[in-house]
Amino acid sequence: MNGWSRRNFVKTTAAAGLVLPAAPALAANTAYAAEPRPRSASGSRSDDDPLGIRGQFPVTEELAYLNTASTGPLPHPVREALVAYADEKMTYRDPGSRRRAVDRARSRFASLFGADEAEIAFLFNTSDGENVVANGIDWRRGDNVVIDELHFTTAFVVYRELEKREGVELRIIPSREGRAHPEDYDAYTDDRTRLISVAWVSNRNGFRHDLPTLAEIAHARGGYLFADGIQAFGTFPTNLHAEGVDFACGNGYKWLHADFGCSVLYARREHHDWMQPDRFGHAQVAETLPEHQYRLRTDARKFEHGSLALGPVAAMDAALGFIGEVGLERIAEHTHALAGELREGAADLGMQLFTPPANPSPIVSFYHGMDSDELGDALNAVGVRFTYQEGGRLLRTAVAMFNNRDDVDRLLGVIAARV
Repeated sequence: MNGWSRRNFVKTTAAAGLVLPAAPALAANTAYAAEPRPRSASGSRSDDDPLGIRGQFPVTEELAYLNTASTGPLPHPVREALVAYADEKMTYRDPGSRRRAVDRARSRFASLFGADEAEIAFLFNTSDGENVVANGIDWRRGDNVVIDELHFTTAFVVYRELEKREGVELRIIPSREGRAHPEDYDAYTDDRTRLISVAWVSNRNGFRHDLPTLAEIAHARGGYLFADGIQAFGTFPTNLHAEGVDFACGNGYKWLHADFGCSVLYARREHHDWMQPDRFGHAQVAETLPEHQYRLRTDARKFEHGSLALGPVAAMDAALGFIGEVGLERIAEHTHALAGELREGAADLGMQLFTPPANPSPIVSFYHGMDSDELGDALNAVGVRFTYQEGGRLLRTAVAMFNNRDDVDRLLGVIAARV
């Protein structure tokens, strides 16, 4: 369960489509109080709305939504794109719009994240990307793959199965003080290391890897680097070529504010010749030849074996356009600073931080040391949304482009009243 509490998830979502009342303000005498801040008359580009986009996210009208690391809410432009897709499919007035959205989304992602369009494939989820890479390597018994314990669950499942099937050794690096250190990766790799796989930004505590350093380590041993980018794409500006990563994949439903069903796989051009798909279908055909023979695509689109989920692709297209207008630099500047304030506030209240200091990501996790159900009830009552991990001991927050200091203060105020 990705919510704050299984018990309260059932209680608060029993009625489908339930609209919660607006969250009440914290009491004036709460133990944690922020200093008053000036508000602009328009409510835009002020402390209330630093990026001028809160109005595009209706979730902000009722909730202090600090849970984008679980699921990012839709902004108006993405909802409108989904409605337009459904309307077109209902009326069939412009079926060509579906292919145009695919091409535009591919172009937008490549432009935003420093890749070539030929290096981009659309899959259905991030786990697809990890499987495509794991199954595309010609493993030999005795080879190894190196990951760290801050990785997402899929990686452990994929490579444990690879151990059974191919006799490959999985090496897992322990984290230290909320980090997976490059020197540990250097120590755990050798000339039989075929792959280093990391969660670029950890879903557990937001720790962000230095990909160029890891790429150097992997390439020095003749291996490759894969990055699970689902908690990274949309949270800071980057250039995939400059990062040195060989493969990266991330779904659109978190920080890109798109929808489930469309993930983006980046496969560096130099690997297209040797890397083979792990499944095949009609969408890979580049040319039909006589006698039911085919010439297949040779760029990253060869991993798109069948029909795409065109609704989610339309959402991805709109989301990438929206993020491009807001600007990744502005998003990172705002969210990383606000996450830093949240981290400092939690530390001041005596919380045990799991997120390391000076960490350039919008995720902050800490051990609260309280009764998780009681704390969850209190946060739910004031409209704070977050995620519990480790059986409720670890509280994970996520600061998105639409969040402001009032959202952070609402969370800290509830905690302050209980310490």
